[in-house]
Amino acid sequence: MTKKILIVTSEFPPQPGGIGDHAYNMALHLSRESYDVTVIADQRSLDGKEEADFDASLPFKMLRVTISTPRFKMYNRRLRFLRKAITSADLVIASGKFSLWSVALLSRGASCTSLAVIHGSEVNFSNSLLKYSINKSLQQFDKIIAVSQFTKSLIPTSIQKKTVVIPNGFNPNKWNIETTMGKALKGTPKLITVGHVSERKGQHEVIKLLPKLVKRYPDIAYHCIGLPTEQKACVLLAEQLGVANHVVFHGRVNNAVLKSALEASDVFVMLSTVTTTGDVEGFGIALLEANALGIPTIGAKGCGIEDAIKEGESGFLVTLGDEVAVEAALNRLLCSKSKYSEMSKIWANQHEWDVIIKKYIIEIEHSIINSK
Repeated sequence: MTKKILIVTSEFPPQPGGIGDHAYNMALHLSRESYDVTVIADQRSLDGKEEADFDASLPFKMLRVTISTPRFKMYNRRLRFLRKAITSADLVIASGKFSLWSVALLSRGASCTSLAVIHGSEVNFSNSLLKYSINKSLQQFDKIIAVSQFTKSLIPTSIQKKTVVIPNGFNPNKWNIETTMGKALKGTPKLITVGHVSERKGQHEVIKLLPKLVKRYPDIAYHCIGLPTEQKACVLLAEQLGVANHVVFHGRVNNAVLKSALEASDVFVMLSTVTTTGDVEGFGIALLEANALGIPTIGAKGCGIEDAIKEGESGFLVTLGDEVAVEAALNRLLCSKSKYSEMSKIWANQHEWDVIIKKYIIEIEHSIINSK
């Protein structure tokens, strides 16, 4: 009998977001493995047309929670969807903080198995009450999947006993697109970061390093692609440091433009920080996406990026603020571009979703069998 999988997620394409990318690929590849998949996710565009067009092409069922104000109306609608769908599911997967809370609540007494996917920020709240509520919710799940060893380390030891680490996956089909015109990027060398311009993604940390890097690489340019969430602060910082002409913000772009920009770059940089609210990088799928195109990476220690970089092969890990280490890493990558390009591709291939989904299936099947 075909097993029914219900995925409840806080994000989902076509809007950007790492949790959404993960949930989409999990749903897509489980459906290809003959599971009957249903996804509950929010509408995030105002008119819903972007989501409707995207959902029409999916090989699995989507239940979209339409936008409404006040916000609690959306929460109530999501709970109604979940309460009905959970009764016929063999296994429910929760991804994202509200999903963890709601599935933990409504799966009590239900006959289905429950599995939580934790990414980082949702288990690292600085608010003690929120942190306690998430940990209590995780106790209700039959199995927990952490996307990195770092993420696993953020939860209590008692819960870690039922936690398995499965790294984030990369979908190579994302780059099966033609780019008729290369993205013209200024600078030599060209550094790039893809992700919301925000404290967590760490664009400001790269900008802080530019005054020193400019002395060695006078024509260096740093390109930032992603929603301009905190772009004004980064622009102001660049101006204060006198490196504004070395920083370019491109905003959100489509995949064809993104592919061109990455291929035109020399090194992908993500110096992620932990915010005051506990927002943290749980893995860093964008690094693997760059690796797949032969672009090596430099990433920050002390977060999930440590699992996304194979030290000395796909790139290098550095301590935040260590100018010497960043300059040394950049120099090594630039001096042996072809070598690191090939090793980056090999590393990315090991994380293709065709490989990663098999690890999920093992945990799903074990969880269903053990719950009976």
